[in-house]
Amino acid sequence: MTTTTPNAASAGLPRGIWVLGFVSMLMDISSEMIHALLPVYLVTVLGASTLTVGFIEGIAEATASITKIFSGALSDWLGRRKLLAALGYGLAALTKPLFPLAPSVGWLVAARFVDRVGKGIRGAPRDALIADIAPVGLRGASFGLRQSLDTIGAFVGPLVAIGLMWWTADNFTAVFWVAVLPAFLSFGLIAFAVSEPDPDPSRQPAENPLNLAAMRQLGAIYWRVVAVGIVFTLARFSEAFLILRAQNIGLNAMWVPAVLVLMNIVYALSAYPAGVLSDRINRTGLLALGLVFLAGADLALALLPNLGGLALGVVLWGLHMGLTQGLLSALVADAAPPSLRGTAFGYFNLFTGLALLAASVIAGALWDAYGPAGTFLAGLGFALVSLLGLLAVGDGLAPEDKS
Repeated sequence: MTTTTPNAASAGLPRGIWVLGFVSMLMDISSEMIHALLPVYLVTVLGASTLTVGFIEGIAEATASITKIFSGALSDWLGRRKLLAALGYGLAALTKPLFPLAPSVGWLVAARFVDRVGKGIRGAPRDALIADIAPVGLRGASFGLRQSLDTIGAFVGPLVAIGLMWWTADNFTAVFWVAVLPAFLSFGLIAFAVSEPDPDPSRQPAENPLNLAAMRQLGAIYWRVVAVGIVFTLARFSEAFLILRAQNIGLNAMWVPAVLVLMNIVYALSAYPAGVLSDRINRTGLLALGLVFLAGADLALALLPNLGGLALGVVLWGLHMGLTQGLLSALVADAAPPSLRGTAFGYFNLFTGLALLAASVIAGALWDAYGPAGTFLAGLGFALVSLLGLLAVGDGLAPEDKS
């Protein structure tokens, strides 16, 4: 069981948690304006196959995850998080203009790759910074709030994309150019409005966070959390396939981003309450409920090829995200020693990113071979297997002492 101390609960969340949430929100507005249209742009304008879309999405996220392990370890070695987080946001902002300038699939792959390197540089240090700032009894709420604000950006971005596609008569390039602005606003906010806490003088710095001794120091509970994260990710492939399902049932290009709008509204509304609740009850139960919602989403998307089935599947997918993503981050923060938090988030994101690469490539291959029903039915199978594994773990994900 995880509990919130009365003092922590009454103190509220620190200002830095809110600022980092708005940093994430602005960058997600930018990224999702592009991401909401990119799969359709690749398939309808540039003539790419669905397998190519799955490969691009998987390799992009795997690139970010591989980068996170090095940036997280470096933040532990330096004892500082903000510099690397700001560097990652700055690189992502600088690469956004590559999307409207890209003349071919190869250029878009390069743009997505560099953009995800920026995400990888910022991800683990930012999450470790949140863990450093957040009161112990409010870690679930802190990660839930950042996830909710991030996800508000994830539905505002597609909404703006829909409006711009209508206004510009489906001019993809114009939408990609507008997406550059919020990315630079995000970088400015983290550079000038986030204050990093002073390092704990009693903390022992990690001399080499990537060696075997440091991996053992992370502990069995942490590696159990990593294993659960990997299995969860295998059950949940890229949201690009939600967009392709929308196109498959007949939505035109202007309205396809509405899929991400709906999913992310549900995600944003559920992530913070789930985080607050997880500070008071067992987090494993909420994760199991999240997998039940994912299984329902896959079932609806596979067997109901109409607008109602799409809407139901997307809502359930959003509930799954809200009940799992922030909680997994909180579990990593709970289990990792303070001096190795950056490394811990780096390893977690590395292994889950590789799992996302595998899941997205498999999903793309299944779509090309068996259609959308085969893809989502396979996702249903992974979700049910993941649920059985999580129930077998039971309460083994929560350390007794979360200092």
